[in-house]
Amino acid sequence: QVQLVESGGGLVQAGGSLRLSCAASGRTFGSYDMGWFRQAPGKECEFVAGITWSGYSTYYADSVKGRFTISRDSAKNTVYLQMNSLKPEDTAVYYCAGRVYSISRAYTDEDYDSWGQGTQVTVSS
Repeated sequence: QVQLVESGGGLVQAGGSLRLSCAASGRTFGSYDMGWFRQAPGKECEFVAGITWSGYSTYYADSVKGRFTISRDSAKNTVYLQMNSLKPEDTAVYYCAGRVYSISRAYTDEDYDSWGQGTQVTVSS
């Protein structure tokens, strides 16, 4: 497993932008598929975006497609989530997650075995 630490959350007005970062420790990061999830109060954990170990393939939940972009910098062992055109319904704790690479995409929290502690994102209307 890798150890993951998120940062970059905060308070932003609707229509604004934030960039989340997830720093990974461990030499196996390059072989990990990575994902972002979020959980709002009283709601279940929700898949947001995923990126394969190579970075060549990315995929998104319909609710964020066209607004969010996931990327990775393997030299820095870091995954990013650029969030634009934020809406109040994007308010949640955002979690970074990782798993050893696989040929299938990973859309559920059960697919991942490494998790960060989460970072709060609050979007005001």
